[in-house]
Amino acid sequence: MFKKVLIANRGEIALRVIRTCREMGIKTVAVYSTADRDSLHVRFADEAVCIGKHQSSESYLNIPHLMAAVEITNADAIHPGYGFLAENAKFAQICADHGIKFIGPTPEMITKMGDKMTAKETMIAAGVPIIPGSQGLLQSLDEARFLAKEMGYPVILKATAGGGGKGMRVVWSDGEMERAYNTAKAEAGAAFKNDGIYMEKFIEEPRHIEIQVAGDRYGTVCHLSERDCSIQRRHQKLVEESPSPFMTPDLRKRMGDAAKKAAQAINYESVGTVEFLVDKHRNFYFMEMNTRIQVEHCVTEEVINYDLIKEQIKIAMGEAISGRDYEPQLHAIECRINAEDPYNDFRPSPGKITVLHQPGGHGVRVDSHVYAGYVIPPYYDSMIGKLITVARTREEAIDTMYRALSEYVIEGVKTTIPFHLQLMQDERFRSGDFNTKFLETFKMK
Repeated sequence: MFKKVLIANRGEIALRVIRTCREMGIKTVAVYSTADRDSLHVRFADEAVCIGKHQSSESYLNIPHLMAAVEITNADAIHPGYGFLAENAKFAQICADHGIKFIGPTPEMITKMGDKMTAKETMIAAGVPIIPGSQGLLQSLDEARFLAKEMGYPVILKATAGGGGKGMRVVWSDGEMERAYNTAKAEAGAAFKNDGIYMEKFIEEPRHIEIQVAGDRYGTVCHLSERDCSIQRRHQKLVEESPSPFMTPDLRKRMGDAAKKAAQAINYESVGTVEFLVDKHRNFYFMEMNTRIQVEHCVTEEVINYDLIKEQIKIAMGEAISGRDYEPQLHAIECRINAEDPYNDFRPSPGKITVLHQPGGHGVRVDSHVYAGYVIPPYYDSMIGKLITVARTREEAIDTMYRALSEYVIEGVKTTIPFHLQLMQDERFRSGDFNTKFLETFKMK
């Protein structure tokens, strides 16, 4: 059992980890930037250490400062949460070198799945379906044009070190290739200090469906069913649910088996997520593996009634998992509550929350670190909370979500609540007729 865990993160995920640790009898250390000194994760932890200025590079991404916080508090493990250093192999290696347990996979596992081309090659060897594309990184514009003509347009250019839609461009014709190629490389280089890009066939009308997996150090791997993350804006997820309304028992079995193959291919040890694109004919293709806890892990927790953070910590402590695969018995939906203005192209809306009333009642869960009087800083991700509803059927979960959203009051800043209210009443969404392009035609009223 760990005696003390330092959470190398902020906001709602830091608070989420603190809660599970407290239930397990583990002491916690919160770290915070000067901009986050009044966040709830700082108040709820057993100890708190300021690690730098508001810039992420000076605080949450500053490895020496984090390791100094570990040393002065005598923490014996680090939970990275999601984002920041959660999938940073160098950080995981530094933890190992200093005898600090990184609650997640090994540096080698992170490396194998962190680089998109390496991950793709690993999946080919494991027999996991992948999207047709280049055999490696593109070496020139001429090569990109040749391959695109060979595969047939449309194609998509992706950054090998990418994430969050950066360094990604869809190319519909040869006339667009030069600009898209140069832009993708420049954006990738600026965002990740690695301008390597590769090409894939662009799947039209795709669903984004991911499989939650868990593996232990003894070679046992299981899957915990799927989440549908197709409602997204500029590759950023806004709504997730489980089970997917597009799923069939046969597709779940095939995707679950493929996800386990992916995890077994790297001897995966921790909880993680294997993400797939699924076309309208229910053919699925590997996209990437996230070697960390996901933002939307709560959806899976609600439909299988299990604490995934606790599972992650237990695996890190060397405990064996059961190896049992799960199927959802209920239906859960998550809406990300962001400090953004949905009437103004989701423009960020930092500032002070003057009034806050969070919903409750049967089947309602709120994961958030904010309170009335809290000032949302402009320096980080705009998500301020997650609203999750669970019910016996999808229709009931949607109705509960609409009711809960109607009760959710946040004043002082703009939020995505009006968007979610309209979405829950949209007939196409309610019928399950949507894909990753859904929001391109969705209009706020």
